[in-house]
Amino acid sequence: MSTAVPEPKIFACKQSEALAQDIADAFGIPLGKVITSHYSDGEFQPSFEESVRGSRVFLIGSTFPNSDHLMELLLMIDAAKRASARHITAVLPYFGWARQDRKDKPRVPIAAKLVAKMLETAGATRIITMDLHADQIQGFFEKPVDHLFASTIFLPYLRSLNLENLTIASPDMGGSKRAYAYSKFLESDVVICYKQREKANVISHMELIGDVKGKNVVLVDDMVDTAGTLTTAADLMMERGALSVRAVCTHPLLSGNAYERIEKSQMLELIVSDSIPTKPSKKIRVISCAKLFADVMLSVNANKSISGKFLM
Repeated sequence: MSTAVPEPKIFACKQSEALAQDIADAFGIPLGKVITSHYSDGEFQPSFEESVRGSRVFLIGSTFPNSDHLMELLLMIDAAKRASARHITAVLPYFGWARQDRKDKPRVPIAAKLVAKMLETAGATRIITMDLHADQIQGFFEKPVDHLFASTIFLPYLRSLNLENLTIASPDMGGSKRAYAYSKFLESDVVICYKQREKANVISHMELIGDVKGKNVVLVDDMVDTAGTLTTAADLMMERGALSVRAVCTHPLLSGNAYERIEKSQMLELIVSDSIPTKPSKKIRVISCAKLFADVMLSVNANKSISGKFLM
C-alpha cells in the first residue's frame, strides 16, 4: 500500500520573514510556524511548531551580516534534519560572506567555501540562491545549486523605461561579464570603470573606460554595500557628459552612510531586489524576487526543469 508524499513546507528565518511570506503566497501554501527561544547571553534556539517528517522543506534566509543570520539558518537546517525532513532546501536570496571566495593575500580564510561546507554539514540537500558574487562559488558545494539571475526581474523594468542612447556600465573590471550580458539583451553599448582600492570599501582612484557623453547610463552590479563605488561612478559619468545615471544592484546591503551617499549623489535611481530588507528612500526602487523564487521552488518540488528561468 503506497503512502502519500507530504506537502512541501516553507519556513522563514527572522531576517527574511517578509520575503518568505511573499514567496509562500506565490507558491500557494501558508508559511510554516517557527518560534525562537532566546537566552540572556544571546544564544537562541529555533523550533518548528509543526511536523516536517517526510516533507520537502524550504528554509528561506539571506545570510547578510551579522553572523546570527547565518547561524539561525544553520540551526533551522539541523532541526529539520533531526525532525526527519525528506529534503532540506536552503534558499538564500543573498549568499553572504561571498566576497571571500579566494585567498587574495597570505593567511586569510576562504569564507565562502567554509559557509558552503557548513550548510552541507548542517544537512542542506539543495541550495537555491541568486546572483552570487562569484559564479565559481557553486563549485564549493557537493550538493545541487540552483543559481538564479536577478536579470530575470530587472530586465523587464529596464525595457519599460524606453531609454534612448542606453549604455550599460560596470562599476569595476570584475563585473564586466555581467554588464556585457545585460547589454546583449538590451542591445546597448558597454563602458567599464577601473578602480583602485586603498582598503576594503575605500576607493583611492577611479577611471572610466568608454564614452558616456549624451548617454543614459545604467550601472549593473551584484551588490551595493557602502555605495561608495556606485556614487563615485555615477558622479564621474555625469561629469563626463552622461544624460542620466541609474544603478541596478541585486543585493542592497546599504551599510554605513550608504543611504546618505545615494541621496546626495547625481544617481537618478537605485534599483534593487528585496533579497535584503531596505529602508524607504525616494531614490531606491525595490523589485520583488518572490515570484522568481516561488516559481523555481515549485519546479524543484515537481522535479521539473528550471532552465527557462535563466536569462543570462
